[in-house]
Amino acid sequence: MIAFDNNLLLRLLLNDQAQQARQAEELLQRAVAAGERVLLPDIVLCEMEWVLEAVYGLERANILQTLRRLLAADEFEFANRAAVGAAIQRYAAGKADFSDYLIGESAALAGASVTYTFDRELARTPGFSRPG
Repeated sequence: MIAFDNNLLLRLLLNDQAQQARQAEELLQRAVAAGERVLLPDIVLCEMEWVLEAVYGLERANILQTLRRLLAADEFEFANRAAVGAAIQRYAAGKADFSDYLIGESAALAGASVTYTFDRELARTPGFSRPG
């Protein structure tokens, strides 16, 4: 297995820098040909969501579609596919950032009964609470 960082994933998705996009695609194809999968660490997914929204101005629906495509693609692996899938579902229905939902889902799957936050809106979401 190999892993991609956010820069490689973005080049692959956006093809905004042709040479780097080609290199990322070649790496992906070599991994697939060798029977390997490409790990997309949780932090890479969080960075990707932030960059697509903050830098490229993509709307939530487009980011959601991208996350779903990545999760469904056979060539990609995730640290915890169940947490990523659940976070995508919550992101689709909620208003918080994908990273917030992934933090909550990862914590719950690790056994946490609640994830505390100072974010008032997020604290109203099941599984989250404000301290105090």
